[in-house]
Amino acid sequence: MSLKSEKSTVLPKILVITLAFFGASQLFISSISSDEEEKTYAKQFNEEYNIFSLSAPVDITFCGEKVPTKEPEIFERLDREIHSNTYFHSNTILYFKRANRWFPVIEPILKANNIPDDFKYLALVESGLQNVVSPMGATGYWQFLEGTAKEYGLEVNDEIDERYHVEKATEAACKYLNDSYEKYNDWALVAASYNVGKGRIDSELERQQTNNYYDLLLNEETKRYVFRILAVKHILTHPEQYGFNIRKKDLYAPLEYKTVVLDSSVTNFADFAKSHNISYKILKHFNPWLRQAYLKNPRNKNYELKIPTQSEYFLNS
Repeated sequence: MSLKSEKSTVLPKILVITLAFFGASQLFISSISSDEEEKTYAKQFNEEYNIFSLSAPVDITFCGEKVPTKEPEIFERLDREIHSNTYFHSNTILYFKRANRWFPVIEPILKANNIPDDFKYLALVESGLQNVVSPMGATGYWQFLEGTAKEYGLEVNDEIDERYHVEKATEAACKYLNDSYEKYNDWALVAASYNVGKGRIDSELERQQTNNYYDLLLNEETKRYVFRILAVKHILTHPEQYGFNIRKKDLYAPLEYKTVVLDSSVTNFADFAKSHNISYKILKHFNPWLRQAYLKNPRNKNYELKIPTQSEYFLNS
């Protein structure tokens, strides 16, 4: 082999060894860096991140009726809902935000119908104060099924669905709740019947030979229902006890609007909205009970539409 060929063979070997050494050293340095990062992260995690067990209230009432929390099974049901709702942070924060907008609407209607104020939390638990539709077809803030909604005076058809009308749906809910209280004379049973129906509550009361919600063995959802209401009530009433720091500016403000009476048909609500200097979207946002882009209104019934007065909602504002 010539000298030239030997040099050409040796040099690449030296280069390979050098690169291998460099790569190994970099891997070692990277390993040290990664280990230090993990140690720093672990130290920070241990010092700063904590999940605390919470203290559920032992002295709590629902609609002025004392909850028997001295009974371990009752306390544990409340304890579960306190933890579930506290640590479902995003959902509970939105409860605070929406309650600031809608509780001032719901509270005076409950009061005028002699319904305890605690039932505003039932609406919050039912829907999160959103116009949601359940898999069973229950609709709106108060989650009315179509048949029950019509039974309690709400208009439900292809063009109008007053289950989406907060004020009218609250009025209908009050009628239902008053009917239930006349039957049970117990607000916890009234709340339970709102969840599962009066027929089911009647059959369980008879079968289990009791007249007390807290003594009933019920399905899992209804078993948790009143306690979820209690937990949400307690957390929203005592946010600082559960680590919620909600600034006033973070809350959703009540809607500001004027009322326009409509007593005729509307061919196109998009044109109607523009005539009031708002978009079709905003018109439906303020009046979600309008279910079509038109209104036939053959009987010339009066409908009150909310038109926003805040300039932020206006077109070209």
